[in-house]
Amino acid sequence: MKQKIFKDKYHIFEIEFSKDELKFKNVNEILAALKDKIDAHPVIAYISTFDQFSQTKRVDGVIREDIKDAKNIIFCFGKEIPTPEVLAVRPRAIGVCELEDSFVVNFLEAPNEQANIIMEEMIKSLKG
Repeated sequence: MKQKIFKDKYHIFEIEFSKDELKFKNVNEILAALKDKIDAHPVIAYISTFDQFSQTKRVDGVIREDIKDAKNIIFCFGKEIPTPEVLAVRPRAIGVCELEDSFVVNFLEAPNEQANIIMEEMIKSLKG
């Protein structure tokens, strides 16, 4: 898992799995595995799955040629509201993008280090 800065300001965590590294055949199977992990966690609440690929096509947007599918699974770790500002950084999302020969899985760094660790562990477990 790599940490990188996207557009000079967004800190993200990202991993790219070659398709032969995973047992999953498509984005939906990966999202289903992540949803199982979310549903099993005592604090995380599943919210929705968003089809970014279809939305971008719907608005006649630009999609890089090698991107075959792209979706986000949206969820929340929120077990406290210490300030109103915390709402600005919730909920969380993990993106799953299918390329020709690989899957890219990523998320925006959360202000809670434990949340980052849990999301990273969930993603790395896809390989297991």
